[in-house]
Amino acid sequence: QVQLVESGGAFVQAGGSLRLSCAASGIIFSLNAMGWHRQAPGKQRELVATITTDGGTNYADSVKGRFTISKDNAKNTIYLQMNSLKPEDTAVYYCNADIHTTLGRANFWGQGTQVTVSS
Repeated sequence: QVQLVESGGAFVQAGGSLRLSCAASGIIFSLNAMGWHRQAPGKQRELVATITTDGGTNYADSVKGRFTISKDNAKNTIYLQMNSLKPEDTAVYYCNADIHTTLGRANFWGQGTQVTVSS
């Protein structure tokens, strides 16, 4: 059984930093594209950042220059370094991954981690 487990969410003051982690576990043949999404109260889930197998990255305009996505292939883990946090970054952050498992290729989501930024 494949799982994605996020960690690192916290309460932080505006201007502060956090680093989120997402570890994939289980029988994994290959990790393909992975990414972070977020959902604020009353809003739709939105893409924050993605990273491809060859390390290519993509960011939402709202986080460009402040957030950095990275990965550790040996640990099947991706990270989201969030700097200069703003109150509007408050949301539940979800990890997402396209994974090739024993049952074939599928898309997986983590349970989410809460980030709260106070003004």
